[in-house]
Amino acid sequence: MCAMSETQENAGPAEELRRLLDDAEALLRAATRAGTAEARDRAQATLEELRTRLGALEDQVRAGARDVDSYVRENPWQAVAIAAGIALLAGLIMGRR
Repeated sequence: MCAMSETQENAGPAEELRRLLDDAEALLRAATRAGTAEARDRAQATLEELRTRLGALEDQVRAGARDVDSYVRENPWQAVAIAAGIALLAGLIMGRR
């Protein structure tokens, strides 16, 4: 496996979206040189929508992380039991294959 694939596999969803956005911007610049103003405007609007969605996704992830952190701090033994249950289920599923 190449280093680029390993980096992409280890990246989180927000980082992958950020890379996609960067690629889309590069494509927009290339298309702008050869395209019409209408195509450029539509592409720019799409990029702005992607930026907005990426920001919303980052906010949701942060909020979820805060909620999980609060729950674990308030209920440490329950969190351990839940994690152990998930690990047990994952082990059972993987053992069948």
